[in-house]
Amino acid sequence: MSNNDSSEKIRELQMLESGLQSLALQRQAFSFEVSETNHALDEVKSSEGDVFRIIGSVMVKGDPKAIVGELEKKLKVLELRVKSLESQEKELFDKAENLRKEVDASLK
Repeated sequence: MSNNDSSEKIRELQMLESGLQSLALQRQAFSFEVSETNHALDEVKSSEGDVFRIIGSVMVKGDPKAIVGELEKKLKVLELRVKSLESQEKELFDKAENLRKEVDASLK
C-alpha cells in the first residue's frame, strides 16, 4: 500500500472514529431519556391523585390513562431509536476495526 493510500485510510479511520463518538453521545442521550420516561411512567401509574403535564411553560391537568398511553408510546419510540443507534454503532465499530487492521498492516 502506498504512502498516499495509507494517509487516505488513516483519514477515513479518523472520520469513522468521529462518527462513532457522535453515535455514542446520541445513544447516551436517548438512553437517559428512556430512563426518565420510565421513571415518569412509574410515577404516573402509581399516582392516586391528579396527574399534570407541562405544555410549554404551563402545567395542565391531564387524564392519567391518556398520559400513560403517551408515555408508553414515547418509550417504544425511544427504545427503538436506542436499538437503531446501537446497531449503527456496531456496524461503524466493525468497519473501523477492519480499517485499523489494514492501516496497521500497511505500516509494518
